[in-house]
Amino acid sequence: MKPPVKPAPPTPIDVKKSELGQSTWDPAWDRYVEEALPPAMLSNAVPRDVRQFCPRFYQMSELDKKAFWAYFFQAVAGTEAGLNPDTRVRHTEAAVAVKDGVTGRAVRSEGLLQLTYEDADRYSCDFDWPRDKTLPPNDPAKTILQPKNNLECGVKILAHQILDQHKGLISQSSYWSTLQPGTVPYHTFVKQMVNPPAACELHVHRAEARPSSR
Repeated sequence: MKPPVKPAPPTPIDVKKSELGQSTWDPAWDRYVEEALPPAMLSNAVPRDVRQFCPRFYQMSELDKKAFWAYFFQAVAGTEAGLNPDTRVRHTEAAVAVKDGVTGRAVRSEGLLQLTYEDADRYSCDFDWPRDKTLPPNDPAKTILQPKNNLECGVKILAHQILDQHKGLISQSSYWSTLQPGTVPYHTFVKQMVNPPAACELHVHRAEARPSSR
C-alpha cells in the first residue's frame, strides 16, 4: 500500500498557465517528490532559512512537510521550466557553455528542473544516455525528461546541498540559479512561494509582523 500523499497548493504560475490552457503541474508529480524525500528532509536537520517560506515547518506533521516540499519543487520547476517537462535549454554563455562529460556534447539543461546527464553520475540519478541518444532530442520518452526521474534527481541534489554540505536552501553556490540570492531567477522563485500549504502559516506570520495602523 502506497503511503498517503497530501497535494500541494498551486503556485501563481500554475494558476496562470491553467487560465491560459497551458502546461500545468500534474498532481501525480507531488507523489514523485514526496516519496523521494529522505527522512532527514522531514526533520530538524533542514536549515533554518526554510522558515522564510514555511514559518511552522518544524512544528508540522510529516505529511504537511512533504506537501511543502512538493510545493517547493513546483515553484522551482515553474521558475526553471515554466512547468513544461519537455523543456530543453542550451546555454551559450561562456561560463556554462561546456561539454557534458557523459554525452560528450554541449551541455543542455533538461526537464522540469533543468538537469543534465552528468547528474546521473554525480547524484545517482536515473538518466540513461545510451538509451536516450537513440531517441529524437525532444522525445518525452527520454529518461531525463520523464518527470519522475527528473524530480527524484532534484530531490537528491537539494538533499546534498542542505544535508551533506550543510548549506541553506538559498545559497550562492546552489545547483540552481533559482535558489541563488540576488539573481533574476531567484526573485521569480520567491514570487512563486507565496501560496505554500496552509499548515506553514506563512500569511498568519506575515500579518503578525505587519505593524498596526492604529
